[in-house]
Amino acid sequence: MRSPKLAVLVLPGGTDFSYRPFSRTQASALRMYPFGLSIQARFGAAVRVHQASYRVYGWNGGQASPMPYARAALDRLTARYPDTPVALIGHSMGGRIVAQLGADERVSDILALAPWWQFADWRAIHDGARVLAIHGENDTVTRPHRTAKGIAELAARGLEAEFVAVPGGGHAMLDHLGLWHGRTLDFISGALTRR
Repeated sequence: MRSPKLAVLVLPGGTDFSYRPFSRTQASALRMYPFGLSIQARFGAAVRVHQASYRVYGWNGGQASPMPYARAALDRLTARYPDTPVALIGHSMGGRIVAQLGADERVSDILALAPWWQFADWRAIHDGARVLAIHGENDTVTRPHRTAKGIAELAARGLEAEFVAVPGGGHAMLDHLGLWHGRTLDFISGALTRR
């Protein structure tokens, strides 16, 4: 099978503290499947999309419980498609994960959807990455102003970084579907154009 031009790793959300086992059928995972399916349908063989899962549902403070599983998913993807750049897409806690995975130079593009950015997580992202963050203005779970601050800081560092506000948008991305999904497809198209 021919290698794709771009590998896409999707990182679903979770919660602050929880040791409940992560399930591929929980709401945070289900929320991301339409993104992956629409990317694969639009771009076909040019991309390969994989959605990660974790052992437990929570971040759990300094344990950063999902990170070993997210890193392993990135390693598996890059082992399967060596020399293929990787785009990361993360929602909520997944947005925190993609920022931290963004220190890895195998990662070329990062899309953070309503990210839960704590303690300036965005500063981990390496200088060569392209970053887009989309955040609903009415999100009461994560903080759009913090996301905008992070993107501004990345842009000041010289990264190609953009912030998109969703007017009246909430955390679950169930509003303004055309904007959330349309900008995601545009982002992947841009990632492919860079190849």
